[in-house]
Amino acid sequence: MMEQKYYVYIICNRKEGCLYIGFTNDIRKRTIEHKNGTYDGYTKKYRIDKLVYFEEFFDKNMTIKREKKLKKWNRA
Repeated sequence: MMEQKYYVYIICNRKEGCLYIGFTNDIRKRTIEHKNGTYDGYTKKYRIDKLVYFEEFFDKNMTIKREKKLKKWNRA
């Protein structure tokens, strides 16, 4: 049985420099959803669809903890 993987990721739109940090258990599917503007919201509004960074985890709680830590970074 394969262990579940989780990912923290950063996507951006190169035009305005907007960033989005999130987590998922399917990085390929989630990247495609961002590219297609599947869900209304911040990433669709600003066309944030270029995956620039991700980290892989095997523990969901650690993934969420890392996402929260990344979101506290100074984006400059």
